[in-house]
Amino acid sequence: MQIRPIEMKENKAIEQIIMESLEAVGLDIPGTAYTDPQLGNLAGFYSQLEGAGYWVAVDADGSVLGGVGIGPFGEESGVCELQKLYVDRDARGRGLSRELMTAALAFAAQHYEQCYLETSTKLVVANELYAKLGFRKLEQPLAGSEHGAMDAWYMKELD
Repeated sequence: MQIRPIEMKENKAIEQIIMESLEAVGLDIPGTAYTDPQLGNLAGFYSQLEGAGYWVAVDADGSVLGGVGIGPFGEESGVCELQKLYVDRDARGRGLSRELMTAALAFAAQHYEQCYLETSTKLVVANELYAKLGFRKLEQPLAGSEHGAMDAWYMKELD
């Protein structure tokens, strides 16, 4: 398994993983990543942003197993957002989300002071992972949050 920046040819595979993941928990609704206009072109979208990236985990055959992004958060100086962390259903339970987050947070620490994320309490395992990786839960979203259907928000100080 390898974690590396997404390539254009992998847009469809990660879009499918994200959509299927959200559908499985009833989050295929407005106010989630499901309706983000850039969902079908993550490689192009992240390549145009300064201080941003999207990484995929691929197996030995080059199949996409999951992905994660880092992007600037609105007008907040020094704050990035961990975005679109999703792993294929068949690849879960192997620590892949932790590895993806470790790679993304290493990048984030080179460009930002804090990392914000928003998620759903329906994603129990993800919420547990965020806490284990040092994210502290917030009472409300940061101003400028774009995903109104999310009900859990976290912040992490970056080293």
